[in-house]
Amino acid sequence: MTRPDADVLVVGGGVGGVAAALAAADAGATVILTETTRWIGGQFTAQAVPPDEHPWIEQFGGTASYRRFRDAVRKHYRTWYPLAEKARSALYLNPGNGAVSALCHEPRVALAVLQSMLAPHQRAGRLVIYTELTPHDVRRDGSTITSVGFRYADGSDWWLSGHFVLDATETGELLPLAGIPYVTGTESAADTGEPDAPEIGDPQMMQGFTVCFAMDHIAGENHVIDRPEQYDRWTAAGAPVRAAPQIGWPKPSADPAERTRRVLRPNPDPATDSKVIVSASHQGRFGDNGDYSPIEDIWRFRRLVARGNFEPAPPSDITLINCSANDYIAGSIVDVEPEVAAANLQGARQLSLSFFYWLQTEAPRADGGTGFPGLRLRGDVTGTSDGLAMAPYIREGRRLRALETITQNDIAASVRGVAGAREYHDSVGIGSYKIDLHPSTRGGERKYDPAWPFQIPLGALLSSEVGNLVAAAKNIGTTHITNGCYRVHPVEWNVGEAAGALAAFCVATGTDPVGVRESPARLTEFRRTLIARGVELAWPRVAAY
Repeated sequence: MTRPDADVLVVGGGVGGVAAALAAADAGATVILTETTRWIGGQFTAQAVPPDEHPWIEQFGGTASYRRFRDAVRKHYRTWYPLAEKARSALYLNPGNGAVSALCHEPRVALAVLQSMLAPHQRAGRLVIYTELTPHDVRRDGSTITSVGFRYADGSDWWLSGHFVLDATETGELLPLAGIPYVTGTESAADTGEPDAPEIGDPQMMQGFTVCFAMDHIAGENHVIDRPEQYDRWTAAGAPVRAAPQIGWPKPSADPAERTRRVLRPNPDPATDSKVIVSASHQGRFGDNGDYSPIEDIWRFRRLVARGNFEPAPPSDITLINCSANDYIAGSIVDVEPEVAAANLQGARQLSLSFFYWLQTEAPRADGGTGFPGLRLRGDVTGTSDGLAMAPYIREGRRLRALETITQNDIAASVRGVAGAREYHDSVGIGSYKIDLHPSTRGGERKYDPAWPFQIPLGALLSSEVGNLVAAAKNIGTTHITNGCYRVHPVEWNVGEAAGALAAFCVATGTDPVGVRESPARLTEFRRTLIARGVELAWPRVAAY
C-alpha cells in the first residue's frame, strides 16, 4: 500500500517523535508521524514512565513546548479530576506526589494532552498520524533515503516517504535498515578517550530495559496472580547475570539509621504523607518524614496517583514500578536474532510479573509478616489487559555515528571539575541529568557520575552518510556513558523538537541539515528560529550543582 509523501516523515511516535512532529507542523511543514504501538508518547504513555527531570524544570531548562505540555497536564487534572482543594490550589500540582519528578501523572493523561497538542495540525491537514506501523525496510538513492517500508498490525506493507526522514524510534531502528553507521553497547577507552570506558568495548553490553507495571493496594482483598512461569528463574540464587537472586530484599532493619533499603509501604496516611519534591537528579535531597530514604521507597518514588490529592479520595494510590528488581539484564533486544529478541522481551515481562507476584506473596512486611495480597495490577492505567506497560522502557539502543559525539569528557563533573560542561557553537538545546547507568547485560555495573547542566549540539543529530536523515530521540551521537543522561524525557523532547524544526527549516530554505550546520549564516538563522520557539540554547550561569 502506498501513502502520500510529506515534507517530513517522523518514524517513531515517542517523546522525541511527538516533539519533532509538533515543531515541523508549527513551522508549516507537512508531516507524517508513525508509531509502533497504539499510543503516541513513548516514555510518557506506552512505556508508562513518569518524567525524570532536573530540579529547575519549573523555571528554566526545558523548551516552551515542553512547558506547555506540563502545564496542560496540570490543567487536565484541574479541569476533569475531583481534586482536593489543597491540590487544586497548588502552584505546582504533582498528582502522584512522586519523588522522581515534580509532575508524576497517569499515562492516559499524557496521551490526551499530546493528542490535543497535535490535533490542530491534524485538522488543518498538515499532520497525519499512523499507529501500529513498524518499520522494516528503507530505500536509498545514494545518500538520500527515498522511502521507508512499514508493516501494519494486520500484516500489510506500507511505504511512506518524506523529503526529510527523522529517526525517532526507541532503538534507532532506521540506522541499520538504511545502512547508516552506528554504535551499540560500550565503546573502548581508546575509541572515546573516556576515563571510565572499558579497555575493550562490547556492542552487546547495554543498560537493562524494563517492562514497567502499575499497581495499587486494596487492604483485605486478595488479588494474587497465578505464579509466573519463570518465577524460579528470577528468585533463585544464580539468576541470569547476577550471582544473587534478582528479586528480593532483606527484612526491614530495626535500626532506623539503616532503613535506607528499598521498602514497600502501600498507601501511607495522606495526613502524614509529606509531599516529596524532585531533587537535583535524585541526589538524595528529598523532604520526608526522616526515617528512610524515599529514593528507595518504590511505592512513592514513581507514584502516579496520591490519594490525598483527590476528593473524594480513591481507595488506593496508584504507583508505577520501574526499579532494579525488574530491570532486565539477561540479554538485549537490539541487533540480535528475532527469536532471541522475542525471548528476551518475554523474559522481561516474566521478570516484572515475577516481581509483582513476589511482592504479593513473599515480600517482608514491617509487621513481621510476608506478602501483600491486596496488591492489584492496573491494566486500565497502562492500556493493557495484564497491567504491564504496552511497550518496554528502553534506556539504550543504537547511537548514530554522528558529526559530533558527546563524551564523558564533555559533561562529567569528575572530568570537567569546576569548568562546567563543554559549550557548543551549534547548540540546539539544553538538558540536565546525572550520568545514570543502570546495570547492563554481560555484567555491567550501575554507575552514577554527577554531570554539569549540558547543551545538545546539532552535530550529534547528523550523519555524513545520509543527507536527509536526522536523529530525533535517544539515538543521537552519545556514548554508552553519556547516553545515561541524554535519555530522559525533557532532553529527548528537546532533541526531537530541534530535529523537527531543522527539517522544516530545510524545507523552507531549500537547504540540507549538514549544510545548515556548516554555514555560519544558516546556522545562526536556524538557531534564531529555535529561540523564537522558546528553545533555550544555553544554561543561565546561576544553574550549577
